[in-house]
Amino acid sequence: MLAVTCCGARARGVSLPEMCIVLAVAALSLAIAAPDLRDLVRTQQLKAATGDLFAAIDLARAQALARGRQIKLVPLDPRGADWRRGWRVVDEHDDGEPATDELIAEHGPLAPGIAVGFAFTNVAPPYYIAYNGAGRSCADGNSAAARWGTVSLFHGGHIRRIKINMLGRARVCDPARDAGCDGAAAPQ
Repeated sequence: MLAVTCCGARARGVSLPEMCIVLAVAALSLAIAAPDLRDLVRTQQLKAATGDLFAAIDLARAQALARGRQIKLVPLDPRGADWRRGWRVVDEHDDGEPATDELIAEHGPLAPGIAVGFAFTNVAPPYYIAYNGAGRSCADGNSAAARWGTVSLFHGGHIRRIKINMLGRARVCDPARDAGCDGAAAPQ
């Protein structure tokens, strides 16, 4: 023990057993809190990814209305099936040449561990979300054909869904909290 005299009072230092007890209590508290912190991080990553994808959907619809023609939101995956790699909003010109398509926005890969399910009226890849010049969700080959569905994001036992109705309006929902928030099952 170390004793220090200051202004006539004796101050005691901390002994090794006391320090070990404090460190043990701190380690135990951290071990109990760590799973909750991981869950909090996963929840925030899921909310951020959902917000980013929702913003891209909103941008695609706004651009379709502003330009008066079809705008698509597509995954960056070359097969057009994996949204985890990111996505882009494109103005595909009708000339059939991908080189002349205009890139409006692009988003990089999602956080590790996030899975994405896609359940639209046409369930076969390639997956995409398209809007016609009137701001309605539509099929790629036919701007008059309505196309609606749900994009589901999964992470750490949590789910967020983006539902797009046949008019093209999108909303975010949480199936644990909101009624009518059904959609694709978690991909395996």
